[in-house]
Amino acid sequence: MLTPKENYLKVLHGEIPEWIPQYTFGKMPGDTKEPPTALLEPPILIEHRLNGGGKDHWGVEYVPTYETGGALLPKPNDFILDDITKWRDVIKAPDLDGIDWEDMAKKHIEMMKIDRNQTAIAFGLHMGYFQNLMAFMGFTEGLMAMFEEPEEVEALFDYMCTFYCKVAEKVIDYYKPDIFTMMDDTAAWANPFISLDTYRELLVPVYDRQAKFGRDRGLPITFHNCGKCESFVDDMVKFGVTAWDPAQTCNDLLGIKEKYGNKLVLMGCWDGRGRLLEDDVTDEEICESAKQSIDTYAQGGGYVFLGNFLGPVDDEEVRR
Repeated sequence: MLTPKENYLKVLHGEIPEWIPQYTFGKMPGDTKEPPTALLEPPILIEHRLNGGGKDHWGVEYVPTYETGGALLPKPNDFILDDITKWRDVIKAPDLDGIDWEDMAKKHIEMMKIDRNQTAIAFGLHMGYFQNLMAFMGFTEGLMAMFEEPEEVEALFDYMCTFYCKVAEKVIDYYKPDIFTMMDDTAAWANPFISLDTYRELLVPVYDRQAKFGRDRGLPITFHNCGKCESFVDDMVKFGVTAWDPAQTCNDLLGIKEKYGNKLVLMGCWDGRGRLLEDDVTDEEICESAKQSIDTYAQGGGYVFLGNFLGPVDDEEVRR
């Protein structure tokens, strides 16, 4: 019998698992079993998350939101950058001198109480270059900056990537991760936020630099991108992505599975929509929706179930 970690890694390496893993970012409230994987990011980059809110390392204020079960979002209408050409005056990378990286990684793993025999460590760095820009400027100004001043956005992303790569160089081998994880939400449910040309011009170069840490170590690379981002999948695979979450159902998932097979693992393929959101939906209907996802996408491997549903933590229907 494989451990949850071993079974999950079989999928990420293109093999057929003994059972279908269920993906989460780590141990969820109420879980009694160890999860197959847990995401770890260096504490110096996530202090605001560990503290339930506050300013991140770039100076963006994050606040918890009731409607998303306490997930953190940039404080509304409190943007730190209003002119992309002035980003050098506002966006300052933190000083990394004097950090005991080995001690930090050791204490972080101990704090998370991860059983490395049961759970694969996924090493991550940040929520994404696109998302960070939107946090700095808001969507209106952020998207206009990408359209009107692409050279400035490119320079900002390069600056941020250099900082994140310095952090990775210092600490990744102390974590000894099993997986390298990347994120960026560049799409909404119906369409991407940006064109494929803009994606390739401004984002693929920094994604590629960051993914190199996983490629150089022979680690499977996972990428989190919500919404209808299927137009970006080819490029993701080219810079080394081997698994994509949450692979939402607004995408042509069967077409992607047919094209890539086990080369690109689909982690998701289920969304709480339509009938599932009605007040009188039954437990049987909810379970049947998960079964349909499994029966549709699990054939031949290359599939991990992901069925997260966010909402107020004190709402009994959300909990159900």
